[in-house]
Amino acid sequence: MTYVWIILGTIFATLIVHNVMTGEKKISHHITHLYGVKDPPFLRSMGSLLGPPLTVGNDVRELVNGERIFPAMLEAIRGAQRTITFETFIYWSGDVGRRFAETMAERARAGVKVHVLLDWVGANKLDDDALNLMIEAGAEVEKYHPLRWYNLGRLNNRTHRKLLVVDGVIGFTGGVGIADKWDGDARNPDEWRDTHYRVEGPVVAQMQAAFLDNWMKSRGVVLHGDDYFPPTTKRGDSPAQMFKSSSTEGSESVRLMYLLTIASAQKSIFIANSYFVPDDLSVETIAAAAKRGVRVEIIVPGTKIDTEVTRKASRSRWGKLLEAGVAIHEFQPTMLHCKTVIVDELFVSVGSTNFDSRSFRLNDEANLNIYDHEFAARQIAIFEADKKRARRITLEEWQHRPLREKIMEHAAGLLRSQL
Repeated sequence: MTYVWIILGTIFATLIVHNVMTGEKKISHHITHLYGVKDPPFLRSMGSLLGPPLTVGNDVRELVNGERIFPAMLEAIRGAQRTITFETFIYWSGDVGRRFAETMAERARAGVKVHVLLDWVGANKLDDDALNLMIEAGAEVEKYHPLRWYNLGRLNNRTHRKLLVVDGVIGFTGGVGIADKWDGDARNPDEWRDTHYRVEGPVVAQMQAAFLDNWMKSRGVVLHGDDYFPPTTKRGDSPAQMFKSSSTEGSESVRLMYLLTIASAQKSIFIANSYFVPDDLSVETIAAAAKRGVRVEIIVPGTKIDTEVTRKASRSRWGKLLEAGVAIHEFQPTMLHCKTVIVDELFVSVGSTNFDSRSFRLNDEANLNIYDHEFAARQIAIFEADKKRARRITLEEWQHRPLREKIMEHAAGLLRSQL
C-alpha cells in the first residue's frame, strides 16, 4: 500500500509541475530602445515576430460598457446569414447568458452554422439549460480542456480569448465576458467597467483564424470556404493585425508585443488593465521608458476587484515604477476589467490579454493591434475619462502603507507566476 501512495503522490506532483510550468524559455534580457512605434522597423518587427502581417483597410469601433457592448454583439448575431464563430472564457448563467443562448439558437434553427467554444473553467457557472438550448437548435458547442484523464496535464492552460465573428465579415474582441456582471454602464459595483471592439475589414479573417486555432484542437474539424473566409473588402483606413498566443505555441508572443512596444515608446504610454502584475523584465522596461522621458500612466482596479490576492500582488510590484515617475491610478466606482495599451498616440493593443504571467505564459490569448492616430485619440479620451474616476497612488503613500499590508502584498507577489 505504501508503494501505491508513493506512485500516486509522484503522479500528482508531476501533474502539478506540468501545469504550472510551460517548459519554454522566457525572454529574460532587456529589449533595447532602437526606434519608435511610428517607424518602419517597428512595423516590420511586429509583423514578423508576432506572425500575422498588418492588414490595411479596417474599421474598428469601441463599445464602452455592457449597455453598448451586448446590444451590438446580439445585433450582429441576429443578422448572421451563414456562420457564427464564438469563443470566450467567461460565460455564466443569467439574463445576459440567456439572451446570447437564445439568439444563437434562433440563428442555428434558421440554418446558420453556429460554433461555440467555451472554456471549461470559465463557463463553470453556465447551467445546462442554456447549453442544451443551443445544442438542440443545431449549434456545435465545445468545452476547452474539460476535466478528462487525457487533459490532466493541461488543466492550467485555459482559453482566455474573446472572439466573435459573424459571416466572416464582422468581428468583436476585447475584455467583456458573457455575464450579468458586465451589464450596465459602470455606474456602481454591480456594473463592471469594460470596453469591447467591433471590427470590419481584412483583419477579421485573422480573427477567424484565431478562433479556428482552438476549434480544431477541440473539435478536430477544419472550418473553411467562403462561409468562413469570404473575399475581404476595405471598410476603413486603419492598419491592424490580430495575433494569438498559447502555452504550447508562441507563448511569449503577447509578452514580446508588450515589451517591444513599451521599449519603442518615445512620447507616451497609457495602460488600463484589470490584472496588472508585471514580471521583473516588464517592470524594468516600463521604468526605463519613464526614465527616458516617456509619460507613463496606468489605471488598475481599486478595492472593488474580484480577486483581492491579485490586487495585493500588483501593489507589491509598484515600487520601482513609482520611483521612476510612473503614474498609477486605482479605479474607484467598480471593477475595471479593461485590457488596453496605447503608445505614442498611434499604437493601440486591445483584446483578452492581462498584464500578468498567466496571460503571458499559461493562457491562450488573442489581441488586436491597431495603428491609427484617430483611433488612438479616441482611446486616450476614454482613458482620461476613466482616470477622472480613479485615485492616484503616490510613491510616498505606497512607501508608508501599513506593515501588515506590505507583508501580505509581498506574500501575494510570490504567487505572481500563477496570477
